[in-house]
Amino acid sequence: MVLPQCPHCDSASISRNGIVKEKQRYKCKDCGYNFTLEKKGRNLDGYLVTKALQLYLDGVSFREIERLLGVSHVTVMNWVEKYKIMIPDHPNDYKPTSSVVTHEELLAYYKDKENLKGTGTITTEINDSYLLIRWERSKKTKE
Repeated sequence: MVLPQCPHCDSASISRNGIVKEKQRYKCKDCGYNFTLEKKGRNLDGYLVTKALQLYLDGVSFREIERLLGVSHVTVMNWVEKYKIMIPDHPNDYKPTSSVVTHEELLAYYKDKENLKGTGTITTEINDSYLLIRWERSKKTKE
C-alpha cells in the first residue's frame, strides 16, 4: 500500500492514525501533522466557473446556465455564493433576453443593423455555439 506524503512538510514518513468521519486519517512521523486526504470529486475547469458566473451576471437564470453548460444549477448557485457575486440593480426599463445561435445565425444577426439599434448586446462562446444576450429598453406608454 502506497501512503501519501505529508501536506505540511512533504515527508514520505507517514503512518495510518485512525478514521475520522469515515475517512482514513494519517500522521506524519517527522512533524506530527495529522491529516486526511481530500475527496476525489469532479474537478471542473476554471473556464466553466468563469463562464457560468459571466452568464449569471448577464441575467441568465440558473436553470438556463445548467442547460447551456451542463453544470448543475445548484453548483452555479454555490459558486455565486462562494465568490460573493452580486448582480447590480438594473433599472426596470431594461429586459435581458438570450438565445443560443450557430455561427451562421450570429453572422446574420450582426449583419442586420436593425438588430443593433436601441439595444445592448453581448456574445459569448459556449461549446460550438454562441450565446447571444440582448438588453432592450422596454417601451413605456405615455399617459
